[in-house]
Amino acid sequence: MNRERLMQVLLSPIISEKANIAAEASARYAFRVVPDAHKREIGRAVELMFDVKVDRVQVLNVKGKRKRFRQRLGKRPGWRKAYVRLQPGHEIDFGGGA
Repeated sequence: MNRERLMQVLLSPIISEKANIAAEASARYAFRVVPDAHKREIGRAVELMFDVKVDRVQVLNVKGKRKRFRQRLGKRPGWRKAYVRLQPGHEIDFGGGA
């Protein structure tokens, strides 16, 4: 895997109450990733960008919601989420020390 591809795999971290609880309890961090990424790519991308050691990666596809605007029905696009568990002693700080 080349470095350019690994830099494009992670789209954004997911900052939510559920993700924060998982991060505090078991060092699991959630990321939004590109739809064609696989576990090995995601793990290497996190190791490259945050200089940590990855223990395990779990990936899931989130289905888009059906929405309605007046009489028109529509659907939001689906996306892919990854939960990354780090090895003991490693952590990621998204707040920047604030």
